[in-house]
Amino acid sequence: KKKKITRDLIKTKMVLVLVIGDLHIPHRANALPPQFKKLLVPGKIQHILCTGNLCTKETFDYLKTLASDVHVVRGDFDENLSYPEQKVVTVGQFKIGLTHGHQIVPWGDIESLSLIQRQLDVDILISGHTHKFTATEKEDKFYINPGSATGAYNALDTEVVPSFVLMDIQGGSMVVYVYQLFKDVKVQKIEYKKKS
Repeated sequence: KKKKITRDLIKTKMVLVLVIGDLHIPHRANALPPQFKKLLVPGKIQHILCTGNLCTKETFDYLKTLASDVHVVRGDFDENLSYPEQKVVTVGQFKIGLTHGHQIVPWGDIESLSLIQRQLDVDILISGHTHKFTATEKEDKFYINPGSATGAYNALDTEVVPSFVLMDIQGGSMVVYVYQLFKDVKVQKIEYKKKS
């Protein structure tokens, strides 16, 4: 009986992926909000996908304390020029594309994002730059913008709601948990299944 339970746990093993970006520390924000910091603890998250604009090595080092597998793409304010413009990683049965988003015109436009998704041939495209959370399913593909984890202002908006995303991936299914900081942290749940 114990072997069966262990086998079932292995089959349904949860993989947590933190999707975060546009922190702009120290230029537009001092730090990650303490309400978020207490939620992001080492040892729980397996992968981190960052849309860039960490701005400093110290911010990258902080992410490395949360998970050893950290993928970052270059934002338009990153000091580290060795981060790639785009990246593709595989988690579970999903191919996930990562881009900052300042290259996409107009910013956050779903048609322009769809073009990048097709070029990278991914199931999920993660982008940033707008500093606003969005999640969209289009033609059986999924698009996520985690927003700005610090609530850093952008060129168009000074009132930005801090946000990040946790993806719980199990094989070809994913549950997206969106964390947004209003007065308190609010969590929204979105489900997505890969089409065969």
